Amino acid sequence: MDPLIERVAGLDVHKASVVATVRTPGADGSRISRTETFGTMTADLIALRDWLHAYGVTHVALESTGVYWKPIYYVLEDGFQLLLINMVALKHVPGRKTDVKDSEWLAQLLECGLLTASFVPPPAIRELRDITRYQVQQVRDRAQEVNRLCKVLEDAGLKLSSVATDVLGASGRAMLDALVQGTTDPTTLADLARGRLRQKLPALRRALQGRFRRHHAFLVEQILAKIDFLDETLERITTELDERLSPFAPMLANLDTIPGVNRTTAVSILAETGGDMTRFPSAGHLCSWGAMCPGHDESAGKRRSGKTRTANRYLRAALIQSALGASHAKGTALQARYHRVKRHRGHKKAVVAVGHQILEIAYYIMRDGVTYNELGADYFDRRHADRAVRRHVRQLEALGFHVTIEKAA
Repeated sequence: MDPLIERVAGLDVHKASVVATVRTPGADGSRISRTETFGTMTADLIALRDWLHAYGVTHVALESTGVYWKPIYYVLEDGFQLLLINMVALKHVPGRKTDVKDSEWLAQLLECGLLTASFVPPPAIRELRDITRYQVQQVRDRAQEVNRLCKVLEDAGLKLSSVATDVLGASGRAMLDALVQGTTDPTTLADLARGRLRQKLPALRRALQGRFRRHHAFLVEQILAKIDFLDETLERITTELDERLSPFAPMLANLDTIPGVNRTTAVSILAETGGDMTRFPSAGHLCSWGAMCPGHDESAGKRRSGKTRTANRYLRAALIQSALGASHAKGTALQARYHRVKRHRGHKKAVVAVGHQILEIAYYIMRDGVTYNELGADYFDRRHADRAVRRHVRQLEALGFHVTIEKAA
């Protein structure tokens, strides 16, 4: 194929090295390739940048290898047109990738215009995304520690979690601190209950009667210390996020109007999509990028699996969580969609379908700066009224009735 871009480069990214191939026009109209290997230290990446500039390179394609592409991308993004390439998508491009150097093959594909760049948000959104993803991990770590705490109590024969709704509430925490300090009398521990939990004093006394030993106290003390540390960490993360999210306050408030979407989910949607919908031509493109749509697997006119692809797991988790919440929001179109899909496809696919619709709604909200307009639980019935009438008529005729349809006055 004839080259579309005159001076290009392909980068094969590894943890400790980067193989770079430059392709430039030759004197007789041919293409000349030059390959060099650089380290991944900052000084080495600056040398790579200068080497690319020396050959007049304008476009650079690099592999999205783990997190190793990030330092290279950040050093080169100001001076070149960068294309971050998903190697899974590159498999669909015909060629001899396994027979030549990766960097040279990337350069050849780039100069012929056969590569599609992955979405890389601007620096402000990248920083916000890093913080929100770290917050998600800290929340998961805290949940794991709470589960470990419950297991230790079960091992000691204490059924506190069977009586108290929140083991780490004010009453539960007071009982746990007393256990660590050596108090094991069930009556004394139960008297530490506060508020409505005092109505369950007889059940608490039975639940707190066990064999709480010294090693249990040690484990509970360590777990509580880690939970306290994680709570402080999450508080600092929340403060940092509040400062960075102030320019996006109107957008977050609009996203929060979607049933099932709270502020935490809205922040995740903003951080993962970038908030700028000019990147995506339509809501369908956004849902396809987020892999919240059926997969394509069709051959010989037969469609096989419609399983969704693997993509941004943070965005998907936020949307699935919101879809589960929306499925319980009474009197909403999202709940109606959940029940319509669930009848034929089951719970899991219905949740994904609702998550897909939430992402579609978020696209228009972020693009147009509007709030969510509730369509009502009967939206789909009104939208497909004629179809519903024909279906019921067929059912009655199949039972032997003659049906005449007249509109009510």
